[in-house]
Amino acid sequence: MKELFRGGCHPPEKKDATADSPLRPAKAPPFVAVSFSQHIGKPSSPLVKIGERVLRGQKIAESQGFVSAPAHASVSGVAKGVVQLRHPLGFLVDALKIENDGKDEWHPDAVIEHDLDQLAAGDIRKLVQEAGIVGMGGATFPTHVKLSPPKDKSIDVLVLNGAECEPYLTADDRLMIEHPREILRGAALFAKAVGASRIVAGIENNKPGARQAMLEAARELGCGVEIFPLPVKYPQGAEKQLIYSILGRTVPSGGLPMDVGVLVHNMASLYAGYDACRFGHPLTERVVTVTGPGMGNPANLWVRIGTMASHLLEECGFDAGATKKLVVGGPMMGMPMRDLEWATSKGGNGILALTDPVAYEHGPCIRCGRCIEACPLGLLPCALSNYGEAGLLAESIEANALDCIECGCCSYVCPSKRPIVQWVRMEKAEINRLRQLAAAKK
Repeated sequence: MKELFRGGCHPPEKKDATADSPLRPAKAPPFVAVSFSQHIGKPSSPLVKIGERVLRGQKIAESQGFVSAPAHASVSGVAKGVVQLRHPLGFLVDALKIENDGKDEWHPDAVIEHDLDQLAAGDIRKLVQEAGIVGMGGATFPTHVKLSPPKDKSIDVLVLNGAECEPYLTADDRLMIEHPREILRGAALFAKAVGASRIVAGIENNKPGARQAMLEAARELGCGVEIFPLPVKYPQGAEKQLIYSILGRTVPSGGLPMDVGVLVHNMASLYAGYDACRFGHPLTERVVTVTGPGMGNPANLWVRIGTMASHLLEECGFDAGATKKLVVGGPMMGMPMRDLEWATSKGGNGILALTDPVAYEHGPCIRCGRCIEACPLGLLPCALSNYGEAGLLAESIEANALDCIECGCCSYVCPSKRPIVQWVRMEKAEINRLRQLAAAKK
């Protein structure tokens, strides 16, 4: 086994509530609100008219440029209008509201089967692009872009990310247990698209059922996928840390996995890739873990993209009175939401209801160095937090703030309860905003 990545932490796993809960479809929503901004890059542009009947899988918004992704109707019904919803990052996004007619009728273009053996690399990339697939672990980078590395970047290893290291979340775990063959077939397609000769699945040791299911499926399919056991350590699922733990390769500062010949994909994205290439299905649903002490009936649900949070919470026995904080994602990297007026998206793998978060008054940095020891990137979080608090952007850039993966280990271990990762997140956003303004003026 390769040396484990540096830093990190060990927050309580708290996955028991849903680890053994089989996947099941969520109840059909009365309507969906499908956002045009569910990916990194330019928002997609709407295609349908208000009052028009749309079918499931129908493209309702076209991508705008290469780094963008189309959106599709997740139910059949009538397009009622464009509404604005709150994005987890805080800003408002436009979404198409579709009233569900309950017929779940598929669009003919979304049910075209293909012979996987006959698909060339270009065909795979095109089908993935048309299906609107993005990174479903939370990053939401358009998958077809990752499958199109520059000619000077040779990919020899495809890494399947089965770490799911965030506490509470079990969506990928259940997907590996129940659909390992589809995941591995998707992996074979992605490897073919980039010319990778080796496929390795990294799965943390707290998921023995998933590891066994993937091993058995790999043997049955004879696909040669290596199943790599990983010690439980947060943030094992971060790309750079996963690559180092499995392959011993170090992605350079400011670089990407392709710089060391690696491509990393989330299990849900691989499943969606298989579904698109084999059956022609666009990305219209995903697995979401709805859990936390504020949920009476926590579950792993197949959820239609654009389902309102309030609908899912009602199904899972949400205790609004007891819940102090509602989070999209996990407790370490997820985003708190102030209300229920938001819809599920392609990158949302969890909804977490917390009943006992403690609001701390943070103190000054005591220079204990714990955040430095915990940082998996080897940064100086204590300095970055001071720069963020003082608004010193030049100093933040010099201290490599943009390398931060926002895992939250620094805030987790800080004895002064300083909101380090929140300050760094704001620093990064402001640095990127100023750079975009400067680029626009050129």
